[in-house]
Amino acid sequence: METPHPSSSSGGSPTDRLSTSGLRVTLAGSAHFWEPCRLVYNLVLTTVALIWLVATWPHFRPMLIPSSLVLLAVLALLANVCYCAVYLVDIPLQHSGLRAMWSSRRWILWLLGTLFAILLENYWIADEIYSYVH
Repeated sequence: METPHPSSSSGGSPTDRLSTSGLRVTLAGSAHFWEPCRLVYNLVLTTVALIWLVATWPHFRPMLIPSSLVLLAVLALLANVCYCAVYLVDIPLQHSGLRAMWSSRRWILWLLGTLFAILLENYWIADEIYSYVH
């Protein structure tokens, strides 16, 4: 007769249910989905910035100095830090009863987050950067 492993019992504490190996599997599953999407996210945001740059080229020419390129790198880093917030939603949902449904619908969160990032990027460029370009 086989005895069940303590972490696999459904009546255990939340700590028992969220074992170290279970957390590793969850993190690996999250990374397997979200990290390839991060590449597309960065490509989309880069494309939006390039469209702004090309569409308003004469106005942005004075802004292409080393200090503004450092600012651009910092903003790209912040966009990726914000992207990491998805794990705060994904990991708890993977440990809930909604796991099966969530796994097939994660792309909706990615799409909404990417659209929100595009909105913020357009606002930032139009209001914060473009307004200073003379």
